[in-house]
Amino acid sequence: MSPLWRPSSGCGPACLPGPGEAPTIPVLRQLGRAAGLLGMLGLGIGLAALLPALPTQERQAALRGWARTTARACGVRLEVRGRLPRRRALLVANHVSWWDVLALLAVAPARLVAKQEVRRWPLIGLLARAAGTVFVDRSRPRGLPATVGRVASALRSGRSVAVFPEGTTWCGGAASCRPANGFRPAMFQAAIDAGAPVVPLRIGYRCGLTGETTTAPAFVGDETLLRSVRRMLAVRKLTVRVDIAAPLHPARSTDRRALARVAESAVHLVPSMPAAQPASVVAGPAQPVRVPARPAAAVLPVTPRSAAATSPGAVAGEPERELPLAA
Repeated sequence: MSPLWRPSSGCGPACLPGPGEAPTIPVLRQLGRAAGLLGMLGLGIGLAALLPALPTQERQAALRGWARTTARACGVRLEVRGRLPRRRALLVANHVSWWDVLALLAVAPARLVAKQEVRRWPLIGLLARAAGTVFVDRSRPRGLPATVGRVASALRSGRSVAVFPEGTTWCGGAASCRPANGFRPAMFQAAIDAGAPVVPLRIGYRCGLTGETTTAPAFVGDETLLRSVRRMLAVRKLTVRVDIAAPLHPARSTDRRALARVAESAVHLVPSMPAAQPASVVAGPAQPVRVPARPAAAVLPVTPRSAAATSPGAVAGEPERELPLAA
């Protein structure tokens, strides 16, 4: 299969904390967290049966409550900076860990776009189907336009949709580890077609004890999901922070590649550590950004007042490549 369709990062075992590098809790507390996680997954089975019968607002509240309670059971603290728009939107975020899904559901219980394999995961796959997840079959690139159409339909119906455009997880640390092709542009076409705003989100993890960024929750390389879960549950005072940037409002004639690059720049410009943030980046009081139609260059300003930001995935002189998508 083409590597363009199967994204990969530069991460490996060296990106993960070694023995003793991350503060941990005693084994008994780890077992308590594991029991809490299993209990919440079991509760998720009942929730999965209930969700289809609930109205939209009640469904979102149930998902948000379940995700936040699961975070507390696992000893994870959630921080949110910025504010989501009240209306439907395409939410696009960087991808570090399997825990990113819970972070998004806790902040914005939107429909998710996930790989087809998630449908078969025990318990999680059941909850994902009940929550209306849009699945992407990466073994059938020709089916991508239909998937984009389903995302656009969800946006038109008033539902927000969340997607990880990098297509794979990475440690969130060194820039050299980022997926080589950056944000894939295909799903951005759904926002353009539906006339929906695009909201960039940055997900970051840090150890509350040291205040430093940690890669302990990262799910990279050939590591198994079980080992990743065990390491994350052992971290003392783990904090996940979601930073919400200003929404981008594409026009019907906006080029999806340029929109993807602006969103990617916005995500990586938002710091994951506590720091003073420019008002032009954080959503809420900041004014929405209008993306020019068919810009001449792929380097675009994130806001009218900010300097131009180059997408980390861009390579000078390299032609644009994209997944197959109907014009």
